[in-house]
Amino acid sequence: MARIIDHIAPRVAQIIKPNGTTQHTLSIANTQQIAAELDLPIRCIEIEALGNGIVPLRYLRNQRTFNANDQMHWLNARAAVVGLGGLGGSVVEILSRAGVGDLVLIDGDRFEEHNLNRQWLSTESSLGQLKAEAAAGRVANLNSAVRVTSRPVFLCDANAEELIQGCTIVIDCLDDIPSRFTLEAAAKQLSIPMVSGAVAGMTGHVTTILPQDEGLTLIYGPRQSIESPKGVEIALGCPPQTVATVAAMESSEALKVLTGRPQQLLRNKLWVVDLSDSSVEILALA
Repeated sequence: MARIIDHIAPRVAQIIKPNGTTQHTLSIANTQQIAAELDLPIRCIEIEALGNGIVPLRYLRNQRTFNANDQMHWLNARAAVVGLGGLGGSVVEILSRAGVGDLVLIDGDRFEEHNLNRQWLSTESSLGQLKAEAAAGRVANLNSAVRVTSRPVFLCDANAEELIQGCTIVIDCLDDIPSRFTLEAAAKQLSIPMVSGAVAGMTGHVTTILPQDEGLTLIYGPRQSIESPKGVEIALGCPPQTVATVAAMESSEALKVLTGRPQQLLRNKLWVVDLSDSSVEILALA
């Protein structure tokens, strides 16, 4: 069989970049056609193209900030998004568009009317639909190179490790503190980095936890001392602008983990934003 690059090369186009240099590119239509010809996943075609200096057009605006090698890291990664409400829906949107190649989408909940103010996957026509199914459908419409595993179940102590087994990173978009500890314990057991975020009214926070870090205890105290399972978002609400801001930071941390930039991470730090006065702080946790 001919090499993948032999199928790609005749379909490559050139564009002129803003700095005057040329860039070899590959369109979605051509990528899909090659994948069909070779009976290979679209992601494999994109990775082969990037490895030969050819940028799929859909990722062109990722370039310069992130290079072709970074893009290949994303395409080869498997990320679990746990909780597919406000934070999770936005994180799924960003990671899909960025080109994270394999997503595990975990949530047993269904859409309700009070979700409509902030949950990007929620629409009037999707009320009652499983969030995991809606998320999988959204990814399919956004990026056909992304493989999706939809898990419409609630994470618990009994299933946490099985749900995230084999993932490169886990993104905590849950809305209760005990479940966050459950996810953290599973991630540590499997040596998987975790990004955790939370929203409460006009404020929110994000941190990144590596398997050897103390992690959530530095924010919430010991798990056994937690009196209320829900965070203060129950009292303060979840406005859409706060959710979008925190989800963007969670996604940014996840993408940095996947490109191997540990010195830039919010590790043992808590990024805190308050949109009511436009303030941002980074607090040392350890």
